[in-house]
Amino acid sequence: MRTRSLFFASLFVSLSCRSVPTAPLESTFIPEDASVGVTDVGLFGLVSRYWAWQLEQRPIFATTIGVRAYDARIDDNSSIGIAAYRRGLAMFIEEARAIDAEGLPARDRTTLLLLLEDLEAEHGSAVCEFERWSLSPRGNPVTEWSYLPELHPLSGRADLEPLVRRVSAIGASIDNEAANLESGAKDGLFANRESTRRVIEIVEKQLRDKDEDWPLITNVKTVPEDAALLREAQSQILPLVRDGVRPALTRYLGVLRDTVLPGARSEAQSGVSALPHGAACYASQVRRHTSLQLPASEIHELGLSEIARIDEEIRSLGERLFQTKTLEETLSRLRSDPSLYFEDEAGVEEKAKAALAEAKAAMPRFFHTVPKTDCVVTRIPDYEAPYTTIAYYRPPIPGEKLGEYFINVHAPTTRPRYEAAALAYHEAIPGHHLQIAIAQELPALPAFRKHLGLNVFVEGWALYTERLADEMGLYASDLDRMGMLSYDAWRAARLVVDTGLHAFGWSRAQAKAFMLAHTALAANNIDNEVDRYIVWPGQALGYKLGQLEIWKLRRQAEQALGERFSLPLFHDAVLTQGAVSLEVLRAQVETFISSNEAGKAP
Repeated sequence: MRTRSLFFASLFVSLSCRSVPTAPLESTFIPEDASVGVTDVGLFGLVSRYWAWQLEQRPIFATTIGVRAYDARIDDNSSIGIAAYRRGLAMFIEEARAIDAEGLPARDRTTLLLLLEDLEAEHGSAVCEFERWSLSPRGNPVTEWSYLPELHPLSGRADLEPLVRRVSAIGASIDNEAANLESGAKDGLFANRESTRRVIEIVEKQLRDKDEDWPLITNVKTVPEDAALLREAQSQILPLVRDGVRPALTRYLGVLRDTVLPGARSEAQSGVSALPHGAACYASQVRRHTSLQLPASEIHELGLSEIARIDEEIRSLGERLFQTKTLEETLSRLRSDPSLYFEDEAGVEEKAKAALAEAKAAMPRFFHTVPKTDCVVTRIPDYEAPYTTIAYYRPPIPGEKLGEYFINVHAPTTRPRYEAAALAYHEAIPGHHLQIAIAQELPALPAFRKHLGLNVFVEGWALYTERLADEMGLYASDLDRMGMLSYDAWRAARLVVDTGLHAFGWSRAQAKAFMLAHTALAANNIDNEVDRYIVWPGQALGYKLGQLEIWKLRRQAEQALGERFSLPLFHDAVLTQGAVSLEVLRAQVETFISSNEAGKAP
């Protein structure tokens, strides 16, 4: 969901074109909810300034959570701006460490621990210097900026100016990205060849389109529909695309072709282990995405153990479903039987909508707290679909936009029917939407705990719900359960493949071969997935590590409380403090157990 856990926010971490304030710890705008629930005076001030600074430094993220104070600005991804941002993080870390955690009330102590975790993990990522070499088919100048108009639904002419100002700054932002890549190339830092090739292909396709057909034009919307306002908006944005964005994207393409591609790392050197600072970079990303400091070897072995367990579950269920005898036969049947795949794009979308509706109906029996904000199904745009994963989720913009479950309908005959239910439950309800929308609506937490959060919690929760969905009666057949098992194997394989690529020198081909041998994912999905792991080191680890911890804590609570155990209240204990570190989650469940044990009759 984010490298700082929400995925969409991470797309814009490198966008640019405004000056960085000279006093990064000061701000003239502090949102009302910045320090809600904080009682210690010193911590209250720190959290208030931190949140105000974050929103000022990351104005597009601010827009995604409904803070409109910076709607005319974009993030500064110049080398000077990035260095200033990192200095600001260091200053906040120093101030946070100076607070005596033991002297704080319990809730404040948790807030301080989470603030430090967020700050230290992000600041520690500086060692990777991602901005100087990393390229991603999922996050690049085409995919990032194409979504911008959807953050600015126009209800009147006053709404148009911020969008126009942002579009006018895109060209300089793209030039900054190109300059950062050129700087990295001078020091021998390059992306891998396949990711570079994919980004080049995406940019080339965009440049072949007419200006008026770019998503920066076609994605502009008015609410309510206003034909005159729409024409005015498009007429103002069109010359900015023609004279600013297109030339910058052309220059960016030139840097990719002439500077990056010739030096790009081979497919045998896809992981960060091939970079000079690779070991330190990967260690920082394990910490950032899991809240743990585990050696790669331990994670790798855990993945192999999980894969062995799930392999046997798939083999056994395959024997019942297809009368196959081995794992290989079962996976071959799942990949090769056309009847197990969708026939058209409409079928993919209809199944997603049906699964979401069934999950919504089942929620009250398993959850005490449910979000007020709804979730809807949306197709992944055509310009992105061939290069991205099978689905993703974008959180609501509070008070403005619903949560969106984006489904990939490209090449529908490669999309398995049997995986569609588990996919919907992970991305929407009871997975990402339920957890994130609940967090956004919590009334008594400081804003950073509602809107940021740790990947290991966000993705661990979503993976936990795939098996929870079986308890909820949401899988209609053993075929749907096979999809659940395949997805569990997919996330277990990530522990092996991610560490293999980034710590043990695996090639892209090795990673693909392992996933083909142990999951039922289609070959095109595996290709996109492996590219994702290559360009986003460590992120894929959060799913399994978080899921295993939540199930471990649930079993612990069930054993301790016996008949007193309530699954809806356990889910409350997990979900109603935001997306926390695993250390804090353990403390929350221990409190849940002790408070319920205290109520036992003598």
